[in-house]
Amino acid sequence: MTHLSDLLDTVRDQIEADDSALAETRTRLALVRAKANTFYGALRTYRSGSLAVHTMNQPVTDGDGGVVLNRNHYPRLGPEGTGEETPGDIVEEMRVHLGPLIRETYPNATVGTSKRGPKVYFHDPLQDGTDPTVDLVVALTRKNGDGIWIPNLDDDTWDASDPERHRDLFNDSAAEFRSTRRKITRLAKAWNKQWTTPGASSFEISVWAYEFVQPGHGVAKGLRALFDQAATRLEDGDPTTDPAGVSADLHLEIATHLMAKRLRTAADNMQDALNGEANADVHEALAAVFFRYLDVPAGSASADLAVAAQKVRSTTIAASIGVPVAASTLGATTARAYGGHR
Repeated sequence: MTHLSDLLDTVRDQIEADDSALAETRTRLALVRAKANTFYGALRTYRSGSLAVHTMNQPVTDGDGGVVLNRNHYPRLGPEGTGEETPGDIVEEMRVHLGPLIRETYPNATVGTSKRGPKVYFHDPLQDGTDPTVDLVVALTRKNGDGIWIPNLDDDTWDASDPERHRDLFNDSAAEFRSTRRKITRLAKAWNKQWTTPGASSFEISVWAYEFVQPGHGVAKGLRALFDQAATRLEDGDPTTDPAGVSADLHLEIATHLMAKRLRTAADNMQDALNGEANADVHEALAAVFFRYLDVPAGSASADLAVAAQKVRSTTIAASIGVPVAASTLGATTARAYGGHR
């Protein structure tokens, strides 16, 4: 188990978010929230997403938050209003409001839009070359039901959600267990993003960690439990529901049976790593899970497969599930310098 823990730490070292980048992103988010709070009818602002629940991986790309407007100030806005004003209208007003205020601190900043509201680009890169943005949801209080209304600018409608409740749920529980669950979430998110098309959103990965990781698991067993129980859910055809009980069921980014296969393979390999007696066996099994972060031990069966896989340029199956060509459909991984950064 010690060798397995060391290998997982090797992966964690490679995905660990830079402290200075995290601090700067928090500063940027706090600034945007403060300026948004001066908008007419603003009740409160909030933090959300990976930054708020401490599951951000490297690189630190953005901070998420929102501003909640009092629906009584906007009687024509939202599903419970008269419907004469669209979310696109209020988001545009907020975008125009924020630009000059943000440029008081970041002179080159610009404000565009994302799916849920304004997106602030600071044009002030950090030492590591990143330039974290801030995504701000322009939300509206609900007359009936829990949570808030958030814009869907793709079709100019509103969705019910409760990002504040999500944040509180993921940050709940005893400190030691919360720390372990966060480590598992970061590892699972890194696993998910090894494919050219990740199978699930970061939020869905976080929900699985919230549901399936239990106190006493530890990192390795907890990660295996996440893979195993998420796979079982998909194999049974069951949806992942909103843990706050407000939003619609979560959806995957790829076909359900393909994601179930990825998860089941990862669960089986994690179990092999947990059962392995020789360090080489543990290493080989975990390298099959984290194929972009760990090398394959020389002389192993997987190493031979990896050499063969490097000669493959395209296959119908690999293309259909978005697997990197070097990883192919045999579960092979590319040999690389042990512990090197990606």
